Amino acid sequence: MVDENREIILSKQDLRAVAGYAAESAQEVLEIFESAHPADARPRDAIDAAWTFARGGERGKSQRDSAWAAHKAARDADTASAGDAARAAMSAASAAYLHPLADAHQVKHILGAAAHAARAAELAAGGDRAVGADHIEKARRRAAADVVDVLRRYPPAPAGGGRVGELLRELDAALRSRHQDPE
Repeated sequence: MVDENREIILSKQDLRAVAGYAAESAQEVLEIFESAHPADARPRDAIDAAWTFARGGERGKSQRDSAWAAHKAARDADTASAGDAARAAMSAASAAYLHPLADAHQVKHILGAAAHAARAAELAAGGDRAVGADHIEKARRRAAADVVDVLRRYPPAPAGGGRVGELLRELDAALRSRHQDPE
């Protein structure tokens, strides 16, 4: 049993690594949202805020506000694939707010953007699960050792969450089983 009150030590560099990984994941599917909603910049703004933090900017209001705006864009989306692409952007902007508690739900801050991006791509391909699996494999290969190190400080991803939850757990398991040394 994991002590959920146990504090996990996270440096600003750890948070930047996670935010950069999440931003890269969301960036991959941004065009799915933008092709459906070309005048709506909310997901792009969220990804930009995540990149700004990942590249050395301060963590603050821009990440929080843009994450909420991307969440609203997801709710306003005309298609499920565009909605998941916007959720990937929301997850990227909120990745900077990974909490230092041993709570399995925190894994969503680390891997949520990748899981939503995989689902967006899957849905854009007519629900082809092989497309989602391919995105998860790319996300696994792209995860740098510092991101995997942060992930391993937390308990495994929680149950639930539908197809996005399945993709999240697949990526979580793949990253945790990776050899300890950088690939």
